[in-house]
Amino acid sequence: MNKLLTGSDRQTALARFLRRLVLRSDLTASEQASIIGLPGEFAEVEAHRDMVVPGCEMDHACLMVTGLSARFDQLSNGQRQFTALHIPGDICDLHSVPVPITGWGIQALTRTLYLRVPHRALRDLISDQPALGLALWRDTIVDSSILAKWISALGRRSAEARLAHFLCEVAIRLEQSGEGLRTAFHLRATQVHIADFLGISTVHVSRSMRSLRDRGLVEARDYAYQVPDFGKLAKFAEFDPAYLLLNEPSVHEGW
Repeated sequence: MNKLLTGSDRQTALARFLRRLVLRSDLTASEQASIIGLPGEFAEVEAHRDMVVPGCEMDHACLMVTGLSARFDQLSNGQRQFTALHIPGDICDLHSVPVPITGWGIQALTRTLYLRVPHRALRDLISDQPALGLALWRDTIVDSSILAKWISALGRRSAEARLAHFLCEVAIRLEQSGEGLRTAFHLRATQVHIADFLGISTVHVSRSMRSLRDRGLVEARDYAYQVPDFGKLAKFAEFDPAYLLLNEPSVHEGW
């Protein structure tokens, strides 16, 4: 690590996660303070390295601080399929608290700093404050809801529509995390990564991005994305943010 990280840095990281929770759950000042007070140790991993290996027993959950990571499923021949994208503020694997033996893994897509939050502390939190248990449960439901949308896209959307929908989702999530705006954000995922998320080839990613650009919907250069009119991109993608469980108006109105 470039610098010695402190308790204040840990609280800052947990505050980012709390920001995600309160988007979906009403928490008292005491409950919010309990989240900020969680213990944890920082860890850093280089790009393309595993933060969590399939089949291991976990005693902590991984809170993203900087960078990008992806949950993946791995076949016996070593091939992998990404099933989730995680950004700063996400706890990648809250579901490992009740089920610590992993049937999946987490790979860093970029150099990534994360906080290892002990399962024991999270279990104690849930036992002592049931409202926080519901908030954490609701957070895992968001992950499941996103996965359901991705599966639907794999089976029913064209490559161009998949990319448009993915960019809408990422734009909203990064905005809510404080990492950018839905109309201007950085996403340090390569075309190879995006192809793995969408279940298409890198050639299809390139063609689809060119098509979205030609339609005036998206501009991308060096991981920087510009969306001139988010409503138009959302309409093209048939994107409705309701599945993210946020206080977002439906974009279906008037279609």
